[in-house]
Amino acid sequence: MIGSETLNDYLERLASREPTPGGGAAGALHAAQGAALIAMVARYTTGARYAQHEEESLRIAARADDIIPAALQLADDDEKAFAAVIAAYRLPSASAEDRAARSRAIQEATVAAAAPPRALIGLATEVVDLGRQLAEFSNPNVISDVAAASEAARAAIATALITLDMNINAITDERTRTEFRDELHHAHNAILAAQVVTDRVREKVMA
Repeated sequence: MIGSETLNDYLERLASREPTPGGGAAGALHAAQGAALIAMVARYTTGARYAQHEEESLRIAARADDIIPAALQLADDDEKAFAAVIAAYRLPSASAEDRAARSRAIQEATVAAAAPPRALIGLATEVVDLGRQLAEFSNPNVISDVAAASEAARAAIATALITLDMNINAITDERTRTEFRDELHHAHNAILAAQVVTDRVREKVMA
């Protein structure tokens, strides 16, 4: 599991001439890091000085804590899903029957491979929303990390978006393609929301 690897081991695998892990796993790690930054800032926004916001800070930290392992799981899920796509493309294609079975397997694996990036968009969007809330009252000494978290989440969403684009392009079922395209609008909106959070942090830093 990626979550139990050393950072060096993971990066070596990422840099190797192997198809997995790839961009999808990297995107999930962006979300995990963003969530961790949110949790850290929230914990620095507690104590007597932030008594009126402590309950909210602890709620934000708790949710961010939950997102971290969920994002790491998506990194593993993405790696396994893409490996299944590769395996489907390697199926025999000598006969018409083989080609038909291979085509079905590719389509099934491609649709399944869309699940991790779709889930990642949801998790990373949550990171952005937690950052939006936290930016309004966080400890000013670490507020820049709210923007860092937002940018990490934005990277996760953008990575998931291009992965979904590729999946959609390879899917032949028009109903599924339409369903996935509809979700892309949410991803684009989340990317815009991340920029709003970063801009708000910069506004407060420069005030």
